[in-house]
Amino acid sequence: MTDTRTDTAALAHAARDAATVLRRSSAADRTRAIAAMAAAIRDASADIAAANARDLDAARAAGLPASKLDRLLLDAPRIEAVARGLDHIAMLPDPVGRVLDHRTGPSGISVSRVRVPLGVILMIFEARPNVTAEAAALCLRAGNAVLLRGGSEARHTNAAVGVALTTALERSALPAAAVQVITSPEHAVVGELLQRDGEIDLVIPRGGERLIRAVVEQSRIPVLKHYRGNCHVYVDAAADLDMAEQIAFNAKVQRPGVCNAMEHLLVHADVAGSLLPRLGARLIEAGVELRADGRARSLLPHAAHATDADWDEEYLDLILGVKVVDSADEAIRHINTHGSRHSDAIVTSDEETAARFLTEVDSASVLWNASTRLADGGEYGLGAEIGISTDKLHARGPMGADELTCAKWVVVGTGQVRE
Repeated sequence: MTDTRTDTAALAHAARDAATVLRRSSAADRTRAIAAMAAAIRDASADIAAANARDLDAARAAGLPASKLDRLLLDAPRIEAVARGLDHIAMLPDPVGRVLDHRTGPSGISVSRVRVPLGVILMIFEARPNVTAEAAALCLRAGNAVLLRGGSEARHTNAAVGVALTTALERSALPAAAVQVITSPEHAVVGELLQRDGEIDLVIPRGGERLIRAVVEQSRIPVLKHYRGNCHVYVDAAADLDMAEQIAFNAKVQRPGVCNAMEHLLVHADVAGSLLPRLGARLIEAGVELRADGRARSLLPHAAHATDADWDEEYLDLILGVKVVDSADEAIRHINTHGSRHSDAIVTSDEETAARFLTEVDSASVLWNASTRLADGGEYGLGAEIGISTDKLHARGPMGADELTCAKWVVVGTGQVRE
């Protein structure tokens, strides 16, 4: 039997030692290492695709739904997209050492707040093996060591990506242990790591609500999380209906199995009769199952009846809840009551209504005349993201390199003492 306590101790200690080296590494060293990782991903593209094919075959045999198969897929175009993402991360401004504030204290001391790495990050995620490379690169950009534990459904793909990343680091000026991909299928490994608050500084789970709650319940280490992505689009009475149709269709259909896909559509009663029949027909043609309240069902004859539980649901599938509302106030109340504080959008030409929505909806991202699918680190110019946080402490929304740092106070004196 594997001694998981010994194994996790070795992993965590190696990561802590690597984090110490990373703290004194240069921005140029980290840039070169990330660029080398991108090149290694390209060089290993055939091996990664072959490993992914094995995982996909096993997932199909296990009966995983199409939305989860899409998350798992890492074919040649997506591998190249991962490599391009790493190229972009390599060129991002380095956050480490950036002075956030400087002042002179009453005693004459020089006081600065400076961005520094968090230290060691444990990332636990399901499916989406592209996360392995992107998370590794973002952590390195911010000077952190990272332990990466992907889901068993992507075991072969994650291992192949991990080999490529390790190969690149072994040829760099950074320690190979700065990125460790954990391939053991044993659940006990994760449980042991979550107790190692002496070596690991932050846990970021990325996956379904059950995974995230399990991590939070077990962890002695701070956890950044979002439980669900119950995202809304509200079409206001003053909306451009052609724009609204395009935004709503994109938010639901473009990639339904991700956390920033629209799960519920709210439509003002004044425009519901003009929008819903045509939008509903288009959504049904795309394979979307509609679940609607009474007023929406009168305009959507093929829709099922939405239950009270539907309004709280994150479907991650081609399923959409539809509700007719009488005002922006009602839409805002509904979102703040049933939403998950992830990403919510309004479509309107009324600037005052838009301003109220953007101010009053309590979500990590609020969007005006744009699809919720744009709530993403890459789309926000962060290069990539390690996840989307719906917490309000430390980081909120898409998390890029800046969000993987904290600040320390640096004080320089000339002999001052406290009177």
